[in-house]
Amino acid sequence: MNLPNIDLSLLEKPTLEKVQAKNLEHPPRILLLYGSNRDRSYSRLAVQEAGRILEYFGAEVKIFHPKGLPLPEDGDMQHPKVKELHELLAWSEGMVWCSPERHGSMSSILKAQIDWIPLAAGAIRATQGKTLAVMQVCGGSQSFNAVNQLRILGRWMRMITIPNQSSVPKAFLEFEEDGGMKPSSYYTRIVDVMEELYKFTLLTRGQSAYLTDRYSERVESAEELSKRVNQKSI
Repeated sequence: MNLPNIDLSLLEKPTLEKVQAKNLEHPPRILLLYGSNRDRSYSRLAVQEAGRILEYFGAEVKIFHPKGLPLPEDGDMQHPKVKELHELLAWSEGMVWCSPERHGSMSSILKAQIDWIPLAAGAIRATQGKTLAVMQVCGGSQSFNAVNQLRILGRWMRMITIPNQSSVPKAFLEFEEDGGMKPSSYYTRIVDVMEELYKFTLLTRGQSAYLTDRYSERVESAEELSKRVNQKSI
């Protein structure tokens, strides 16, 4: 086959053997982010419920609490909450993002957390190859504006965003006083989403470097790519 525009020395053919799941010794590590600082935050209650389901499957779960996180560019990388977020990000193999819908979009509190995630370390995005599940809670009727935006962010950050998602309408009716979620089709959907996330994480963790390795980036030098991705003027 004649492919004169491709440097074939940099284009290795993928094989079944190379995409096999890795049997790692530690349980899947899942980081959960939510988008509200209210005392009774329904996005927080939703991720806590999701976390319990993931722990049942066998995952190690950590939740980042955003209260005290400065706005992007209103603090520095040494701020304790920023450092905590970066350490949890490095630790994780998969993530759950859950936002309330505010004015038809995700909350600024969740977006601030995502904006604090480093764009790249060298030429590699910090989220590249991690799995992602997206969820939202609604104050009124069911909507999908926030999860649709979260999907765009996940794709742009080169995450493996699973097909399933959750949107909980009238969230104030769906949780008990103690914070547990009531039985419903919305609860069952969260179980579905966490089950799918866990399966995708088992399939892909330990394979991030191979699955997200790109011909175009192998062609470019690491130095050139790093300069392009980390443009100071953006």
